[in-house]
Amino acid sequence: MDIDTFERYIERRGTSSEKWEKYAGRDVLPFWVADMDLPTAPFVIDAARQRLDHPILGYTATPPAVVEAFVGWLQRRYGWQVDEQWLVWIPGVVPGLNFAARALVGQGEELIIPVPVYPPFLKVPGTSGLRGVVSPLLRDGPLWRMDFDALRQQISSQTAAVLFCNPQNPTGRMYDRAELAQLAQLVVANDTVVVSDEIHCPLVLDRRCRHMPIASLDAAIAAHSISLFAPTKAYNFPGLGCAVAVIPDTCLRERFLNASVGFASSLSPLAYAAAAAAFNDVSNWLDAQNAYLAGNAARLLAALDDIEGIETTPVQGTYLAWLDLSALRLADPAACFEAHGLGLSDGVEFGAPGFLRFNFGCPRSLLEQGIHRLRQAASELADS
Repeated sequence: MDIDTFERYIERRGTSSEKWEKYAGRDVLPFWVADMDLPTAPFVIDAARQRLDHPILGYTATPPAVVEAFVGWLQRRYGWQVDEQWLVWIPGVVPGLNFAARALVGQGEELIIPVPVYPPFLKVPGTSGLRGVVSPLLRDGPLWRMDFDALRQQISSQTAAVLFCNPQNPTGRMYDRAELAQLAQLVVANDTVVVSDEIHCPLVLDRRCRHMPIASLDAAIAAHSISLFAPTKAYNFPGLGCAVAVIPDTCLRERFLNASVGFASSLSPLAYAAAAAAFNDVSNWLDAQNAYLAGNAARLLAALDDIEGIETTPVQGTYLAWLDLSALRLADPAACFEAHGLGLSDGVEFGAPGFLRFNFGCPRSLLEQGIHRLRQAASELADS
């Protein structure tokens, strides 16, 4: 794959892009929402275009082709053989989180949520009627880890589920087998459920890491799991919502289906076509994109080494960097950096005041502009 594929700047202003329209008419570069400014994979575009050759876009049942593609994708990439009956197709991972919580009402009263985490996780308790219990991740040198000592104290018969994110958004951490096994042991021993958001799993930047779906560890944790997947982040088509929940346990799956009634609409035929193309991909597209993103991560982290007042950790997966600005002692870091022309995600929304999330899924030329503004802003704010 030619690097020029990812180097090319694509103008998104005037396309109703949520990412860019947020700052319309202002000199603010958007590095916030997890939507890349890199091109959607061409074979995904081609699949959607081919579907448009049929003159009717009606309500669409889940095509056998997308089911076959997804089952093959899990087997090929992760060595996990799943039954087609385990699958529930849904409009997106965020609805899946909420359906899961609604399904588990009556199983317990609490949801344990490791933080910092993608903001919709923290909104799930309010939509389900369950109580949210946050469990802070630990910064251990260059890595963020789960605090298993705290989890052992928190998890109980009152725990309906642990909401889990791997690769971890926003820290970019990819959990290893030993950590997954510890979490699985706690979940199974307490007869609760892990709801695992694995949407970023194809985005592996550190070649020493390998993603492993937690439910693939063994039959015990599989029976206590709801795993949520979607190809929309890795292949960059978030505007065509399509996700799938893998739920091996029959009773749990029925509860999930019942919880979605009246809340889940039919998926778009274009979304199914795009998803099937992504799951069938055996090209070098993803490897080339991941290599480019790894280069962006290295460039950003190298720049941050020279910027006083901002710390971060290596990004193993995703295209998101988690910036610690606590040393700058800013009352509102997001607003301060926005005033300096940078639109970043506010750590408050992730359960972590004093942090910002930086989306580096963009052409290197745009990233360099962001780094320049980041350096200038940090310097001025440190002096103020």
